[in-house]
Amino acid sequence: QVQLVESGGGSVQSGGSLRLSCAASGVTGSSISMAWFRQAPGKEREGVAGIVSDGRTTYADSVKGRFTISRDNTKNTVYLQMNILKPEDTAIYYCAAVCNADYNGGLQRLYDCTYWGQGTQVTVSS
Repeated sequence: QVQLVESGGGSVQSGGSLRLSCAASGVTGSSISMAWFRQAPGKEREGVAGIVSDGRTTYADSVKGRFTISRDNTKNTVYLQMNILKPEDTAIYYCAAVCNADYNGGLQRLYDCTYWGQGTQVTVSS
């Protein structure tokens, strides 16, 4: 059984940083695609960042240059380093695994993920 457990959320002021972690069990993280999504109150869930088995990454335009997704295969863990946080980054962040990938001209996005974590709240105050 695949389980994803997120951690690292919290409250931070605008311009600050947080690092989210997603520990995967029941699957070898290095062999699968994993992604971070977020959902703000009253808004639809959106993809934030994704990483596929060969290490290629993709990011939403709104976070490019500020967020970095990475993985530690020895710990079966994926991270989301979030810098220069803005109030509009406030949302519940979800880790997801085993996703479809859109490779149109290069890795574009991950979608239709099979497994999901419980979510972790990130709040950025101005």
